[in-house]
Amino acid sequence: MREDDENYYGKHGEPSKFDPSFKGPIQNRGCTDIICCIIFILAIIGYFAVGLVAWSHGDPRKVIYPTNSEGKFCGQVGTPLEKMPFLFYFNIMKCASPLVLLEFQCPTPQICVESCPDRFLTLVKAFSNPKDFLYYKQFCKPFSFTQPNIPQLLKDRVCPAMITPSRPFSQRCFPALNITKGTVVVGSNTTFDDGLGKTRNVTDLLEGAKKANIVQDARQVAMKIFQDYTKSWYWILLALLIAMITSLLFIVLMRFLAGIMVGIMIILVIAVVGYAIFHCYMEYAALKGTPGADVSIKDLGLQTDFAVYLQLRQTWLAFLIILCIVEVVIILLLIFLRKRICIAIALIKEASRAIGHIMSSLFYPLLTFALLSLVVTYWAITAVFLSTSNEAVYKVFDNETLCNYTRTTCNPETFNTSDISKQCPLAQCLFAFYGGETPYHRFLIFFQFYNVFMFFWCCNFVIALGQVTLAGAFASYYWAFKKPDDIPSTPVFSSMGRALRYHTGSLAFGSLILAIVQTIRVLLEYLDHKLQGTQNKFTKFLMACLKCCFWCLEKFIKFLNRNAYIMIAIYGKNFCTAAKDAFFLLMRNIIRVVVLDKVTDFLFFLGKLLIVGSVGVLSFFFFSGRISLVKDTAPQLNYYWVPILTVIVASYFIAHGFFSVYGMCIDTLFLCFCEDLERNDGSPERPYYITPELRAILLKNPSEEPEEKNEQIQE
Repeated sequence: MREDDENYYGKHGEPSKFDPSFKGPIQNRGCTDIICCIIFILAIIGYFAVGLVAWSHGDPRKVIYPTNSEGKFCGQVGTPLEKMPFLFYFNIMKCASPLVLLEFQCPTPQICVESCPDRFLTLVKAFSNPKDFLYYKQFCKPFSFTQPNIPQLLKDRVCPAMITPSRPFSQRCFPALNITKGTVVVGSNTTFDDGLGKTRNVTDLLEGAKKANIVQDARQVAMKIFQDYTKSWYWILLALLIAMITSLLFIVLMRFLAGIMVGIMIILVIAVVGYAIFHCYMEYAALKGTPGADVSIKDLGLQTDFAVYLQLRQTWLAFLIILCIVEVVIILLLIFLRKRICIAIALIKEASRAIGHIMSSLFYPLLTFALLSLVVTYWAITAVFLSTSNEAVYKVFDNETLCNYTRTTCNPETFNTSDISKQCPLAQCLFAFYGGETPYHRFLIFFQFYNVFMFFWCCNFVIALGQVTLAGAFASYYWAFKKPDDIPSTPVFSSMGRALRYHTGSLAFGSLILAIVQTIRVLLEYLDHKLQGTQNKFTKFLMACLKCCFWCLEKFIKFLNRNAYIMIAIYGKNFCTAAKDAFFLLMRNIIRVVVLDKVTDFLFFLGKLLIVGSVGVLSFFFFSGRISLVKDTAPQLNYYWVPILTVIVASYFIAHGFFSVYGMCIDTLFLCFCEDLERNDGSPERPYYITPELRAILLKNPSEEPEEKNEQIQE
């Protein structure tokens, strides 16, 4: 062997030796990484234990229903408050207090009511008219006074001093504010009687409503999004079904027309992005001269109704610029990679032949999708129950006097007889938030992080299982000398059986390393969010560097794991040995890795972009009501971008699932090809397993390869 070859191989490991008994994935193998397998099983048991604890303590009703001052849920089915779904504030102007920002609760009594008030009325005025007082009583707490009087009702905070016309908003009664000729009014009034002998301006109500909205904005957006999902879920499923059929049809056509399909894919991607550029320009031009359309996004600020941004020219200009950059980048890449794309197409054709002989591999992503859906569902349910497993916390509120006990915890059942009530007669013990002081509540954040960590570990394990299964199946195709006669009858099921029986520990090991890095990334994001406003420039720079480094580390580990799983599927080695062998094999063929593997990844990305773009454009026109034929069929939504984004994201994962079969096939064939070159020399005694057509493309001088191998053997 030449000296430069010795230095090269010494640096990147020894090449594989010829083995006449090697016929593809080894059948006689043993269990690997048993300790990690045991740890993974124990972690799963612990995950179930955390879920059971969360389900026993959690209560999702805390998210669904508003809570009154007594900590009871408004509108909850099967309770006395079932027919009282709305939360009413006694004095919403108290919500303008800074206590709202400290405790996220308005310092005023809040009760559940059947409907929001529809008129201006004070307690004094209602008391003088039995009919008005009968209406007014529904906005009071239950009382048993035989002869109630106004001072007593106000002192005991049984009734509000006044009510104003209100509308239900996120199941809460807020003043029905309108703007008439630039003036804020409620009904037709700009002032009102507060019931305590003062005439107040309507803007006081506006300020209180704004501060109360601080508490409800996030929940209101979440509830509106939930409502949109309830109205559009079946249309979303239909769009995802279209994406699934389109992806499957695309893959099947690739089996027979790989070169033509790649060409069509490139043209359609350019056309779809070009149409998107044209549409953005037309929207931008149509808003010219429209009042308010020239307001900048910065001046508009953050709005819960994202449809507002589509009324701005700057929004469409930003979309236009981004899409133009994407279009130019794609065209330039296609121009510079045109020769390598031809080589990648040949590799895709070979992958198409492999998939054609193992058609069951096309449907394996459905199993992966089902398992991932199960993991995501369990994680989401556990996260909701953990976040709602706190207890109701009551605190002292006194917005009238300087009470020393303000914002201290209290017990509403004994508050009226406590010393606090005597020292602060105007103080109230109101529901503040959900929390707790028990050991369980103190460690709740750790349970949440464990939930996130196990979510990553389980998801990575499911993906790893799919990669090993497909790699074993496609490796059995490559190492079959007479194709398809030497291919096993059920390569996918055989490969999956070997993976679960022998290599669960190795899959758990690789998944664990990746899950640790992903959890650290989540922790860094959490710390960055918590430390906002307290960081100096150095800490911001350090945090940015850490996030960038761990992002790069995650990408590298994913790449290494993927190739390690291929070696595990073929040789049955443990994870560390397989990862080392795969890494050195790739380093010995680094030029081919860059030229072929990444170019095919780029082509597959264009295919996913085409499917996602097509389904996304179709869903945009449907949900925004721009298709006249089905305009009346489209659901009326708060945010039509909710189902559109859901369809786009889910369509990408569906397309990625189907294209991952091709990606795994090409990666497996590529590693097998590199092994084939090192094991064999093309002679009758050591023939290549690669097809002559593909070998002629992948090797610059294929006729010289056997002679070079023979020279190495003689040396």
